Amino acid sequence: MGWITAVAVYVVVWWIVIFAVLPWGVKPIESNDRGFEPGAPENPRLLRKIVITTIVTTVIWVAFVLVATSDLITFREP
Repeated sequence: MGWITAVAVYVVVWWIVIFAVLPWGVKPIESNDRGFEPGAPENPRLLRKIVITTIVTTVIWVAFVLVATSDLITFREP
């Protein structure tokens, strides 16, 4: 596995994990004022979610790289 493949896998996994993490802890705005979107989160905590996403993605990516480089799972003929 080359470094370009490793980076591509990391980016794809990061985006999958961020979409899984984004809904965590979302509470809608309680304001009924005009101009507020009722579905918008009150405090999205994006930085915290980005950090969580990066940590989870790194763990998944390291596991993927270890499995891919150790030939634990192979699709080649013996």
